[in-house]
Amino acid sequence: MDSLSLHSLSEFLRENQAWAGVVLGAITFLESLVLIGAFVPATALMVLAGGLIAAGVVDPITVIAWCSAGAIAGDAVSYALGRRMGPGALRHPFLRPHRRKVARTRLFVRRYGAASIFIGRFFGPLRAFAPLAAGILRMSHRRFQVANVVSALIWVPVMLIPGYLGTKALTELERLSEAEGLTIALLGGGGLLILTFLGWRLLTRETPPSWAPWLSLRRR
Repeated sequence: MDSLSLHSLSEFLRENQAWAGVVLGAITFLESLVLIGAFVPATALMVLAGGLIAAGVVDPITVIAWCSAGAIAGDAVSYALGRRMGPGALRHPFLRPHRRKVARTRLFVRRYGAASIFIGRFFGPLRAFAPLAAGILRMSHRRFQVANVVSALIWVPVMLIPGYLGTKALTELERLSEAEGLTIALLGGGGLLILTFLGWRLLTRETPPSWAPWLSLRRR
């Protein structure tokens, strides 16, 4: 998503708060689907959503619930496709250009099992193909779904935190009054003077011998 798309989405969510959870959940669902997820980066979307939560535009519980549901459903669909298509998925026209990525992801999933689903949730290249690879390898349905649900419930809040904290920090800075700003400036200036004095004292103690006579005259 480019900055223009994010701005348009932000304006839409501000004007249609009731739809915020559904829209964010749908985008998260698409981002979690095989192949599509490689072209729909989640980081920018989650930072935006976290900022809207901090600004009080959207309800955090609604956003977390819908985004978690979208992430779980997207991975579940990708897993089901891989399980249905089997190794033949690598020969599918849509996946043929990405055969090398799918093959590498399949090796990763084969090595780490259910942990690869959890790890892959936090890394874009893996997130796009790990559920499909798990289905191709016919990972246990129960094992996959446990990793899928747990990772999604952790991934969504973790991805929302940066945008939330960033917006909160900016809001607090804007609330600083002129008096507080003057206080901060005075404290900063005082600290700078103290550091300057300490630095000067340190330099005078380590002054080269050629400077010593000059300093002794100054002290007299």
